[in-house]
Amino acid sequence: MIGVTVTQNETNSNLGDDPALDPVEAAASAPPDQSPAAGTSETAAASGTAPDSPGLVEPEAEAGYLDDDGDDDEPFVLSPYDQPGRWFVVHTYAGYENKVKSNLHSRAVSMNMEDRIYEVVIPMEDVVEFKNGKKVVVQKKVFPGYLLCRCELDDDSWSVIRNTPGVTGFVGPGTKPTPLSRREVEGILQVKVEGGEAPSKRSRPRLEHEVGETVRVKEGPFADFSGQIAEINEDQLKLKVLVNIFGRETPVELEFSQVAKL
Repeated sequence: MIGVTVTQNETNSNLGDDPALDPVEAAASAPPDQSPAAGTSETAAASGTAPDSPGLVEPEAEAGYLDDDGDDDEPFVLSPYDQPGRWFVVHTYAGYENKVKSNLHSRAVSMNMEDRIYEVVIPMEDVVEFKNGKKVVVQKKVFPGYLLCRCELDDDSWSVIRNTPGVTGFVGPGTKPTPLSRREVEGILQVKVEGGEAPSKRSRPRLEHEVGETVRVKEGPFADFSGQIAEINEDQLKLKVLVNIFGRETPVELEFSQVAKL
């Protein structure tokens, strides 16, 4: 089944070497004069305390189940890179990404390829814009004309993906698709931990760039990429930089503080 939610955890359990004999079995197998309970009830009655029973454990004392050290409260996020399959970049027509994603999903289901084609993602990002004097957050595609596909790539799955209407090919040399690295996957899909520190507020940067200048991206999914400034928006403090991604120049919107001069 193709899905966006991902899980992949392995939990180890530590078993004891030799399980202790059940108290009932011990009582049944012991001679009458050596029964574990012999004399215990009288002693308990005299002292006013109940005998210890190996079969009864106070909830607080159950080893491994109640731990107050707080470690279990640590948030855990599984990297999308560690999910089954590998991530590949699929090239399509700009503006048709959603349609191609739907087509690919339908083909994977109808051709029983759900066990090899797991997930198709259109990378999106939140962009702050000003409309009618108001600040609004809108979602935009990070890579117009590209999809990310997580799959077990073989001849059959390659054919299903490649022959999906709207798909023009895979990214990679010749006919050999190149899987994304861990750094690329985690950078593009923005792996974050819930409850993490909020980004610190940035002071208003000064305008130090001009159209046509080549800059280096300092942070975000495009960190360490370089590109040429195509547009400057002083009101929104943003730049549009042409970054070479997957062998093609792609316009990427960045904040002033996210780039540096070369």
